[in-house]
Amino acid sequence: MQDTQELQEIEPQELPENVLELRDLKTYFFTDDGTLPAVDGVTFSVKRGKTLALVGESGCGKSVTSYSVLRLIQKPGEIVEGEILLHTNDYQTIDIAQLTEKSDLLFHVRGGLVSMIFQEPMTALSPVHTIGNQICEAILLHQNVTKAQAEEIAIEMLHKVGIPGPEQRMNQYPHELSGGMRQRVVIAMALVCKPQLLIADEPTTALDVTIQAQVLRLINDLKAELGTSVLFITHDLGVVAQIADEVAVMYLGRIVEQGDVRIVMKNPLHPYTRCLLKSLPGLSGHHKRLDSIEGSVPSLTEIPPGCPFHPRCPDFVAGVCDVGNPPELQELRDGHYVACARAEEVNQK
Repeated sequence: MQDTQELQEIEPQELPENVLELRDLKTYFFTDDGTLPAVDGVTFSVKRGKTLALVGESGCGKSVTSYSVLRLIQKPGEIVEGEILLHTNDYQTIDIAQLTEKSDLLFHVRGGLVSMIFQEPMTALSPVHTIGNQICEAILLHQNVTKAQAEEIAIEMLHKVGIPGPEQRMNQYPHELSGGMRQRVVIAMALVCKPQLLIADEPTTALDVTIQAQVLRLINDLKAELGTSVLFITHDLGVVAQIADEVAVMYLGRIVEQGDVRIVMKNPLHPYTRCLLKSLPGLSGHHKRLDSIEGSVPSLTEIPPGCPFHPRCPDFVAGVCDVGNPPELQELRDGHYVACARAEEVNQK
């Protein structure tokens, strides 16, 4: 009896604040043209039950970062350095970067602990299998249930993601559904095993504005209901304001600014983030030409010295921004990080 009382008095251990931590992650591609640092020393964390938005133009390394988390990088790509720490709900810490390709633990992580919504649903879904077959396969792989139970779970999840007549949809093929419906199926498949982390790789890119708003609302609702953390990848800062708690801005394989989404959106510290925000259309109704960022993201074979953004930067100063190594991410204000050699000077204006 005494032992029982002692056990009851022990307080439960608190879960770590972060569900995912990337520490100095480097993913390189070894090609005939040389070594391409697609992800070059990325460090960030996703808090439990929160959404982190990873933002940047096409070619900045966002998708490669997300694929690295699930070890989906194919040759000639390779994770060459860094840690990918997953802190599970049962108090385990898994370094995904150290798992081998045929590891049972990696199989458990993919689709079980961590799921992904891919950018284009038609490439994520098999065209020769029914919707029900594909969702049930995910359930049977990661849950100890019968086929009949798996079908019930699949129908319930299709209903949750807002698909009408889910019992009938189970027998349909992807080409029989609209783009919005296919994206909902992909979301249902990603969430059906109740993952602790959901990676959404530009899930609204191919959708019209109305369906995009519905999908964003759906992800937010399911995150609140299931307690899932979200790594949301996008190039649209307008989407970020609707869905994220924190934001990390990426440029040419590196994080250049990170912080609370409200603070970053209201007071961006890095010139690249300011340029991205200026390029968004406003609601004033005034007809004027939108601002744009001059030039384009350089090739990974031609990364400039110093700050990689300096050839396009409106605050560029020769001899300061174009020399040495890229600036390190530093905390300029409370919880607000920026990688800019002139950050303090520029933000005192």
